[in-house]
Amino acid sequence: MVKLTMIARVTDGLPLAEGLDDSRDVPDADFYKQQAKSLFKNLSMGQIEASRMSVETGPYIFHYIIEGHVCYLTMCDRSYPKKLAFQYLEDLKNEFERVNRSQIETAARPYAFIKFDTFIQKTKKLYQDTGTQRNISKLNDELYEVHQIMTRNVQDVLGVGEKLDQVSQMSSRLTSESRIYADKARDLNRQALIRKWAPVAVVIGVVSLLFWVKNKIW
Repeated sequence: MVKLTMIARVTDGLPLAEGLDDSRDVPDADFYKQQAKSLFKNLSMGQIEASRMSVETGPYIFHYIIEGHVCYLTMCDRSYPKKLAFQYLEDLKNEFERVNRSQIETAARPYAFIKFDTFIQKTKKLYQDTGTQRNISKLNDELYEVHQIMTRNVQDVLGVGEKLDQVSQMSSRLTSESRIYADKARDLNRQALIRKWAPVAVVIGVVSLLFWVKNKIW
């Protein structure tokens, strides 16, 4: 069955729409939504190049297609036919482009097209039962084949971004530590100079004071 559906702009990962009622029967739905958002983030950073891919995660599989700088993503049970999942996404893509094409690039706030949920829910119902005559016909349709679409594990896909984030964090931490070390080094040098010249300054001060007192007396 189709579990989650999300649509996002690839250029910056901005979420545009999603199925509002999708997560009711998905344990840890927030966890999988976060994974989907991480996929969008990696896509926006150019870390994933495939325009069509299936990504295994736990008992589910993410399927996505990218068209016109928009990513259409759904999460299904592993047993759900891959061919139906991608045809479901194609239906969403065609309608989303037809209705919202001129506004996609200018959308500035998350979920600007949340009303598209109505079409998502209606279309999802058509694809839920794989045994209907309609879906059996789609499975037998040779015009749309998915054999060449790559399937990868979510840790492999997201691991690229996580490693880059770790490198970035490590670099920031080293820069911060280097700055702290430089400040401490300057403090130590200052203290060393004070210890070195303080006795000399005291002697000069005492001598100067004695000369001043002598001049006053005489």
